[in-house]
Amino acid sequence: MRSATLGAVTTGALALCGSLLAVPSAHAAETGVEIKKVSVNGGKSIVFGTSRTESFTISVTASDDSGIKNGGFLQIEREKGDEYWTYHGAPSCTASNSTTSTCKLHVELERDIDLPRNALAGPWDVYVQLESKDGDYYGDVYGTHPVKRRSTLSVNASPEPVVKGRTITVTGKLARANWDKYVYAGYTSQSVRLQFRAKNSSAYTTVKTVTSDAKGNLRADVKAAADGYWRWSFAGTSTTAALKAKGDFVDVR
Repeated sequence: MRSATLGAVTTGALALCGSLLAVPSAHAAETGVEIKKVSVNGGKSIVFGTSRTESFTISVTASDDSGIKNGGFLQIEREKGDEYWTYHGAPSCTASNSTTSTCKLHVELERDIDLPRNALAGPWDVYVQLESKDGDYYGDVYGTHPVKRRSTLSVNASPEPVVKGRTITVTGKLARANWDKYVYAGYTSQSVRLQFRAKNSSAYTTVKTVTSDAKGNLRADVKAAADGYWRWSFAGTSTTAALKAKGDFVDVR
């Protein structure tokens, strides 16, 4: 079993599924502490590559008649089989008025804080524990938030320049972070769209869809029709972040 506490903690928040979630009203009735809003990583998936330079913030807005006590406990965690991982800590709370405060936990990975195992990519539980100034208490799993492996995507279109009507070969590679080995490895058997944007256009259109091979490589042949940019677009999965390659320009003559 692999586990860890979080790295450096400054003012920050907690990890949650989506940007804002509404807490069941029953909790407010039972405890007096009402969770009004939770935001994790600005509403975006938490994405880890292979370095320990990643960071994210969790923000929880809560209220009570007596006000919210500074501190508490915020945590994001996942358990799958024998694997378990968590990032957690005490948030710093700032009052907006006499009853309502926003509590934030900022998590930064450090050199001695490892990444989770590959098996733990996916939805992580978000736990919120806060206390009011008069002793009311809220502690519960509030929801889930996606934690994903970072992807990389390259593209090369050739030949360039090319005679109109001739064949252009577009290649590339889809890879993703391997948290177990701290390297990027080819992401196999994934659907990736080949897209084209004409020179004077601002929009890409999908030309065809291909499947990455056993090493994550991509290849497609197309006819040269006009000057423009070619790129690969990966929609992402529940465990791996979406990505669009930077367009490669081809001059058609």
